[in-house]
Amino acid sequence: MTHRRHFLQSSFALATSALSYRRIGAANETIRVGLIGTGGRTRHLLGSLLKIPRVQVGMIADVWDAALDATQKMLTQPVPQTKAYRSLLDQPTIDAVLIGSPDHWHVPMTVDACQAGKHVYVEKPLTHDLSEGPTVIEAQNRHRRVVQVGTQQRSMPHIQKAADIVKSGRLGKIHKVHLSWNRNSDRLRRSPLNINPNSVDWKAFLGKAPPQPFDEYRFRNWRWFWDFGGGLLTDLMVHWIDVVHWFLQLDRPQRAVTMGTYPLAKGLWETPDTVQTLLTYNDDLLVHFEGTFSNNNHGAMATFMGENGTLYVDRGRYEFTPQRGRGHEELLVLGKNPPHKGADFYDDPNGELLHLQNWIDSIRNDRRPSAPAEAGVSAAAAAHLANIAFRQNRVAEWSRDGR
Repeated sequence: MTHRRHFLQSSFALATSALSYRRIGAANETIRVGLIGTGGRTRHLLGSLLKIPRVQVGMIADVWDAALDATQKMLTQPVPQTKAYRSLLDQPTIDAVLIGSPDHWHVPMTVDACQAGKHVYVEKPLTHDLSEGPTVIEAQNRHRRVVQVGTQQRSMPHIQKAADIVKSGRLGKIHKVHLSWNRNSDRLRRSPLNINPNSVDWKAFLGKAPPQPFDEYRFRNWRWFWDFGGGLLTDLMVHWIDVVHWFLQLDRPQRAVTMGTYPLAKGLWETPDTVQTLLTYNDDLLVHFEGTFSNNNHGAMATFMGENGTLYVDRGRYEFTPQRGRGHEELLVLGKNPPHKGADFYDDPNGELLHLQNWIDSIRNDRRPSAPAEAGVSAAAAAHLANIAFRQNRVAEWSRDGR
């Protein structure tokens, strides 16, 4: 069965599980959420989750004692905790889970949660490799769970308006899109972290990854090692390629070429800290992504270049600039005092809160969320194809590599 066929299956309801699950009923019923993987990203999301009415954290799970302790301090009262996430899934009082684990655990945990009758909010990238996509889509649909992938730009109102501009045809035929996520930040220093190995269930952290000795740097910086993450392309490009797929109704690239270098991370990271990727779609659309940690020019943004105009989008604004005589300019800025165009984050809109609220509303109303599993699989697949091109130093083609 082809990858594309699995995407098309999303429009049909698959058979429901024989198990009987508790349904969220009235709008005022409290939804109890379990947290799986309580590191920095989950704790950041927790700040927004706690602002949503009639939502409670019922239990937390992590392989590291320090992460569990830090999360407990954010809660108004202690909740049960465990190092074994399946123990959390066994609790009938837990309605939904928020998964902030390393990438290689996203699909196994999401599938297990769906099978246990829990709704899921899972951080991006949804998949760790191309083969996982059909499995997680099937689990979402078979068990009829609300799965929201953490590409929060889909819930930002100004980006939704920008999507309407593209879909209206005002840009004309779009042949090129420029994406960036450039930062100038020190994420590379290898200083002692003084993590007690006895405080970590290292075997549980590894999961399906190859056996290896405990390494505190890899444990805390897993995004930059192939066993656990996929570097800049799966961590950052996936946000904007998801927007491209959403705006232009695409599901995967045909070909990918990637160049990557290590000006800052040589000898420390496995994934490059500076990348350039070209993706082709349908033979007439070229998407270019650039990312680095050494310079923040362009920041994080997407620029759609059409025959009739150009649409610039970042996390706090959009700008439409027509070609001469082909429409009128349009500008919407929501961010409050952004440091520069393309800034990673703006005070307004709060994308995480909006995306979590969309997830909770979708659970209450039994509807699809902004970023269901199909969208997460699609965006991650583009990043995986780009990583294949880099790691194998060749043009990666969907017909060969995506099956």
